Amino acid sequence: MQVGIEQCSVVVPTVGRPSLDVLLDALAQAPGPRPAELVLVDDRPTGEPLRPERPGLPPVRVVRTGGGGPARARNLGWRSVRTEWVAFLDDDVVPDPDWYQRLAEDLSDLPADVAGSQGRVRVPLPADRRPTDWERGTAGLATSSWITADLAYRRAALAAVGGFDERFPRAFREDSDLALRVMDTGARLVRGRRLITHPVRPVDRWVSVRVQAGNADDVLMRRLHGPGWRERADAPLGRRPRHLAVTVAGLTAVGLAAARRPRAALGAALAWAAGTGEFAWARIAPGPRDRAEVGTMLATSALIPPLATWHFLRGAVQHRRVRPWRGLPDLVLFDRDGTLVRDYPYNGDPALVKPVPGAREAVDALRARGVRVGVVSNQSGVARGLITRAQVDACMARLDELLGPFDTVQVCPHGPDDGCTCRKPAPGMVKAACAELDVDPARCVVIGDIGADVEAAAAAGASGVLVPTPVTRRAEVEAAPRRAATITEAVEQVLAGGW
Repeated sequence: MQVGIEQCSVVVPTVGRPSLDVLLDALAQAPGPRPAELVLVDDRPTGEPLRPERPGLPPVRVVRTGGGGPARARNLGWRSVRTEWVAFLDDDVVPDPDWYQRLAEDLSDLPADVAGSQGRVRVPLPADRRPTDWERGTAGLATSSWITADLAYRRAALAAVGGFDERFPRAFREDSDLALRVMDTGARLVRGRRLITHPVRPVDRWVSVRVQAGNADDVLMRRLHGPGWRERADAPLGRRPRHLAVTVAGLTAVGLAAARRPRAALGAALAWAAGTGEFAWARIAPGPRDRAEVGTMLATSALIPPLATWHFLRGAVQHRRVRPWRGLPDLVLFDRDGTLVRDYPYNGDPALVKPVPGAREAVDALRARGVRVGVVSNQSGVARGLITRAQVDACMARLDELLGPFDTVQVCPHGPDDGCTCRKPAPGMVKAACAELDVDPARCVVIGDIGADVEAAAAAGASGVLVPTPVTRRAEVEAAPRRAATITEAVEQVLAGGW
């Protein structure tokens, strides 16, 4: 099926670097049809609001994470859009002038089994000298696989795997992990023709030391994808085995010296010096070899092997019991009476709609992470003649004023003997809410205060969380697969992956 660019949104996670202005200028000045919207995800904990306004940009929306890293920022971005495709750009790239047109061409007529399309990356290097170690490393982006500097995914493919794994805390491996999980579903990723430029950003001399923290992320990749993950992700092993050998030699030299074995300590020290020297020269030889670069390479080459080893071991401990990433649900449905608001039986008076403690904060916490929210409520008082449907709607409108907006509201007006398919514990309302929002029930959570709520969830193929109240029967509490003491705790569980 042919896809127009209006069926694509562009998501840019950012920490407000000056390069963002360059990107926005390029997107504003480029010719061609615009995507549906441009979502800037501000991942700064604090700071002045972004000022993205420019004539020529697509409709722009800014959302904030409050911090959390690029994986969480991208997740909030794609969850907040409703288009078929989501194109991710980094905030330090510059799209070519024909990027919009090429993006539309790349996404057009892709088979249904293609879940993503990667753009091409150009990294400009100095023409008047050899590149530095950092510049050569950045140039590797031009041949890397599945990096989100420019990568478009079907939104449905992202939802199916829970998006980016937020246990990857930095801009490293989180995109490869996502690609492998998407391909594990049987989908394909392809390369398009659109092109971006990725300039080499300025850094201080210690950047190569700091990036060694990524060795812990390599451990997480192995835990999640097995020993063959490097081949699948096109990620060579690098020098870590040699870093380990150099580190062992250095520690051995120190230990032998402490044991007053000077000759053996000298031998180990020479082995350490030889390994460190070889590493430093491997980095110096292809570079400009000026004083600043040589000094940086000598200093950092002594620090990198032990730090790489340390972070690898840290990752081995930290990720020893890691489980596959599930992400957040796409939709959380709440029972109304007794869960979101105090339970006044057969209430038809909007003035009696009183939220339980923590309800507003809980619902807002889900919205802040891009999770849609809704209400599923049995209202048998209509069938019993105790209240009218108009009164139910008035109470729902009051609920929306206090806790809304809700993405879906489902009401069953039938009595227990009417034989309908919507009254909980039947799954009708849960299924209807999922169908309305195009959500797989397997990625939906229902939070309620009685057994009928969690039974309806199970019958629909969703997950249920019981928040008992004094009217909840003990048998219902014991039968519930997941329980929480309060609505706040229930939402915290969901946001932590416990669903």
